Amino acid sequence: MPEILIVDDEPRIAEPLMFALEREHFGVAHVTLAEQALAALRQENFSLVVLDVGLPDVNGFEVLKELRRFSEVPVLFLTARQDEVDRILGLELGGDDYVTKPFSPREVVARIRAILKRLQGAPSAPTGKKTWELDETGARILFRGQPLALTRSEFRILAALVQRPGQVFSRAQLLDVCDNDEDSFERSVDSHIKTLRAKLRPLGGDSLIATRRGLGYYLETESP
Repeated sequence: MPEILIVDDEPRIAEPLMFALEREHFGVAHVTLAEQALAALRQENFSLVVLDVGLPDVNGFEVLKELRRFSEVPVLFLTARQDEVDRILGLELGGDDYVTKPFSPREVVARIRAILKRLQGAPSAPTGKKTWELDETGARILFRGQPLALTRSEFRILAALVQRPGQVFSRAQLLDVCDNDEDSFERSVDSHIKTLRAKLRPLGGDSLIATRRGLGYYLETESP
């Protein structure tokens, strides 16, 4: 049974949504603060997080930034903000969908089902094919036999990780690897990593680019 974590401090929002999810046979947990949410997500494996942007202690986007340091659990934002900039920001940070208030609990449940169905449908590794194939001459990287559409900086970062799986690269090291005038800040590396994870997610490989908190990024090897 999928377990959903709702992070919202408004009972009039959370309670109808909890009821709708339980009626559809989801397991549901509810917290009202960002600190509680992050603690729960470190301790338990949830299938999806419904995250309010306007929490009383920490902005929901900041919560997602911290969450993405240790988990790729899908996130559905709830917000009263209509601004398109907020929508773009939420999705670029690694959010999976976005619903503005007021909303129908049935609509949110349908969106949750769609996200989970999409993730469950991610293809597994084809038999007999390597996980990673690096073609430096053609500046291409294939994941599970599928070529990835990469920018120059994304290719250079991922190539460095693929060539040394398990080695932790600092942001400064990956910035040097980019060798691109447009990438002048270490946070540019974070942006490229998020985009790489997003491109790998449909193939089920987003979690292989892991974060070592306070140190940098490294490539996980797949379990046999």
